[in-house]
Amino acid sequence: MELTKDTRDRIFAAADSLYEQAGRAAFPTVDAVRKTARVNMNDASAGMKDWRRAQTAQAAPVAVQVPEAVMQASSAALSALWQEAQELANESLRAAQAGWDAERIEAETLNKQMADAFEAQKAELEAAQARIDELETAGRRAAADAEVQRQQIEEARNALLGMQQRAAVAEQRAEEIERRASDLRTELDHAHQEAAQGRAELAGVRQAHAAEIGALRSDLAASQAKAEAAAEKAAAATDALRTELVTVKAKAEAAQEAHQEQRKQAAAEAHRTAERMTATQTERDQASKGERQAREEAATLRGQLDALKDQSAQLMQAVKTQGEKPVQKPKKD
Repeated sequence: MELTKDTRDRIFAAADSLYEQAGRAAFPTVDAVRKTARVNMNDASAGMKDWRRAQTAQAAPVAVQVPEAVMQASSAALSALWQEAQELANESLRAAQAGWDAERIEAETLNKQMADAFEAQKAELEAAQARIDELETAGRRAAADAEVQRQQIEEARNALLGMQQRAAVAEQRAEEIERRASDLRTELDHAHQEAAQGRAELAGVRQAHAAEIGALRSDLAASQAKAEAAAEKAAAATDALRTELVTVKAKAEAAQEAHQEQRKQAAAEAHRTAERMTATQTERDQASKGERQAREEAATLRGQLDALKDQSAQLMQAVKTQGEKPVQKPKKD
């Protein structure tokens, strides 16, 4: 295989440099030249053969025929000269043989170096292949990790988008809540104003109720006084009827008529009182259902009114009973 001029020059330059660095004591190895010249093993081996051959001196064989001049010069000296020539030839042959032996040894050394270089290169290739396998495995692992990271990034991106959407919704809800809170504050202020106005109106209604209740109490007291006076009058009339029944029958009838009129007046007064109490109760319920005291007082007044009605009814019944008794005629002497 022919080497290119550039490859041959680089191999020779690398070999010369390494040979000089070794002090010209030993030829450089093929592997060292290969690494320095940055060539493959075959080119390094072929180039080193040429370089080693160039470094070895070539022994030229001595001519075996006696020159014509020598034969003519002296036949006597021919034998000695021939012997000397033979010696020279033998020395040349021995030198050539030694060179060949040295070249053979060098070739064997070169072959051994080449074998060692091939083994070293094989080990380097195996290590490189192992490293390549490791890198490929690491690359596949890195690709898998990158895919996992990509998925994680995609999930994180989706989660971020979801969070951003939720944040936007939350912000909208916060704005809506803020607007609603503002509306509620406005409504609350309005309610406070209405409550204050209602309290003022309630206070006025309470005052009016108190006045009505006072008037009602006065009316009830007056009605009770009238009823008591009527009862006293009826009792006096009854006593008079008992003592002078025959003579005062007409007065009893008149008293009965008067009492009936009084009963009508009392009933009308009680009806008016009941109507005022009903109106008062309605207004009081509309103003405040919690006015227990007013209800209790109204209930007391209703009880008193009912008692007054009962007393009036009992009084009228007693008067009626007394009026319906037969009048006894006076006995004749």
